[in-house]
Amino acid sequence: MSPEGKKLLNIIILGFGFMFMFTAFQTCGNIEQTVIKSFNSTEFHGSGYTSMAIIYCVFSASNLIAPSVVTIIGPQLSMFISGLFYSAYIAMFIYPYTWSFYTASVLVGIAAAVLWTAQGNVLAINSTDSTIGRNSGVFWALLQFSLFFGNLYIYCAWHGHVHITDKDRRTVFISLTVISLVGCFLFFLIRKPDPESASSSDVTEACKMFVTKEMLLLSISIGYTGLELTFYSGVYGTCIGAMTSFGQDAKSLIGISGICIGLGEILGGSVFGMLNKRIRFGRNPVVLLGLGTHIVAFFLIFLNIAADAPLAPEEGTDRQAYITPSVGVALLCSFLLGLGDSCFNTQLLSIVGFMFRDNSAPAFAVFKFIQSIMAALAFYYSNYLLLHWQLLILVLVGSLGTITFFKAEQMAESSRRESDYDSI
Repeated sequence: MSPEGKKLLNIIILGFGFMFMFTAFQTCGNIEQTVIKSFNSTEFHGSGYTSMAIIYCVFSASNLIAPSVVTIIGPQLSMFISGLFYSAYIAMFIYPYTWSFYTASVLVGIAAAVLWTAQGNVLAINSTDSTIGRNSGVFWALLQFSLFFGNLYIYCAWHGHVHITDKDRRTVFISLTVISLVGCFLFFLIRKPDPESASSSDVTEACKMFVTKEMLLLSISIGYTGLELTFYSGVYGTCIGAMTSFGQDAKSLIGISGICIGLGEILGGSVFGMLNKRIRFGRNPVVLLGLGTHIVAFFLIFLNIAADAPLAPEEGTDRQAYITPSVGVALLCSFLLGLGDSCFNTQLLSIVGFMFRDNSAPAFAVFKFIQSIMAALAFYYSNYLLLHWQLLILVLVGSLGTITFFKAEQMAESSRRESDYDSI
């Protein structure tokens, strides 16, 4: 196999590993608030939103040490060990306790920083300037198949269930734990890439990188992906499950919503990854499409979902939306959320991998630092803000992030032209 073929194979294996792991973890995040509301035990007093806020807050802080960990033990072992912590978090729901729930949340936050820094490192060192866009798209599409498979399972398992029993919960989370462990072991199939030069100053490099003009410009659009990650992976599914007007199948619709999000993610990752080099004006049109897609989705959600749905009890909400609530509209919005998210993330992975390819571990640590701290903030305010305020925040930050991305892309193109000129 040619060196280029080996690198592409590494990206494909990486994508499959993440697909299995996040089939489990994203499905867990999508349903955990609904599951927690249905616990029969009065000894458990945790909140899914609070757990996710802890995860992303710790995730953000841990990005300061993640590059050093990846440098010392290598990206392959870093991803495997991190994956074990993800599996432990999911397994906690089999026999949940408040203390173990929040302890696992802290540990997953640390593991997530190492996992995603290692992922960015593997992506960057297995790519060139000409293949980074394609590889980002391939990885993202494979990763987002996780939303399809996991949520299809949830739909089949919970179809027609008004209340989630302890037996239902244990069956689902045992299965998800096994699936997550499969993904962990797949990382050992990645052929060891050439390591980046070791550095004892990864934290310093990350701090220096954070204040560069390029990263400051990208930080707003990266932060937006953190906010909307919270919305589509936790808040929106809870909203759908809380709509009593959707009937007795509202809980199982959480799974169908996740499938539709996954289909949007897969379509976007496949199309924009494969067509990356053929898009005439670079990454900007894809990001603009992502913003437009999200604004349409947010407006329809505003009309279709009751304002108090994110905060409703297990019984759901009887409050009326601005239009007669429609399951079809709700699922269309799920698809649009996934499609728009893939537009932003594939292009951000591409531009960060291009602009910082020679120092990728600290660069992706900064990426995840910004994204995770905004996700933590969003999970925190999701405990308190009504739906329309959450949507307003998303629209404002997304619009500003698109503008600053355009400026960063202009700088990237200028750098590419200078590099091409110097090579003549």
